Amino acid sequence: MPVATMRELLESGIHFGHQTRRWNPKMRKYIFGQRNGIYIIDLQKTVRQLRKAYQVVRDTVSNGGIILFVGTKKQAQEPIAREAERCGMYYINSRWLGGTLTNFQTVQRSVARLLDLEERDANGKLDLLSKKEAARLRKEKARLDKNLRGIKEMRRLPNLVFIIDTKKEAIAVREAERLGIPCIGIVDTNADPDAVPYPIAGNDDAIRAVNLFCRVIADAALEGAAQGEKADVGDSRSVTRMKQDPRRTRDAEAAPQADAAPEAPVEAGVVAEVLAAGVEAAVDDAEEELEDMGISEDDDQDEDLDETLIR
Repeated sequence: MPVATMRELLESGIHFGHQTRRWNPKMRKYIFGQRNGIYIIDLQKTVRQLRKAYQVVRDTVSNGGIILFVGTKKQAQEPIAREAERCGMYYINSRWLGGTLTNFQTVQRSVARLLDLEERDANGKLDLLSKKEAARLRKEKARLDKNLRGIKEMRRLPNLVFIIDTKKEAIAVREAERLGIPCIGIVDTNADPDAVPYPIAGNDDAIRAVNLFCRVIADAALEGAAQGEKADVGDSRSVTRMKQDPRRTRDAEAAPQADAAPEAPVEAGVVAEVLAAGVEAAVDDAEEELEDMGISEDDDQDEDLDETLIR
């Protein structure tokens, strides 16, 4: 069964890049052409990259590794959380706090604070305080939960990081690189594919595209977890317990360098057919989708990167 068919990628709009005036020359080799001022990504290369990423995730998890899903832009927040939870992994979908990886022990203290506040709220201890103090602590809890919800059970650094939009999540990419943690990153035509070891050329703005990428990575993690459980004779741990198991140490092989799986035949003529038939309509649909969410084409261009906590 293929990771994703060419037609699935086309229907998800993964082949649509940014406007031709906004591009990174390093993405030239992944560009099929341009239509109406929009770059078209070569999906044959995307299929190969996606298949390689699937294999890396599967093998990492089967060897006891854990994956961190990262995507804080509006389009990515819901699928990142949903798919990470589905495969029993961790995620950050609200805001990347500087030092999340490079200053991991400090972040863990914030996680401990969140867990303490949750316990005190659950057992009614906050109700014993003054209204003002209780409100202050609940506000603190809500803030911590928003930023740390997806990693509050993560007790060690991840073995692999999956990132939607490596340009927006530049701090996460640099922290992972500094610690030697490999990254799988979705790179649009305005990004640097050399920033991550496992780039996947594709649209990182369309909701359907982001959904597909997250689903494929989660499926790979689930397959890897199933393989790992079969390899552990007499071990009946489920995927959800995998995260808390202290026996899964970080000595597990992180992102093995396995040979790429044999390529499945690409559906002949599909790319040309779609480009000829409906590029303009698909571009209009994508723009309307972003407008409905209140997202402009330039939203990811001028954000200030807070690196004050990176160590």
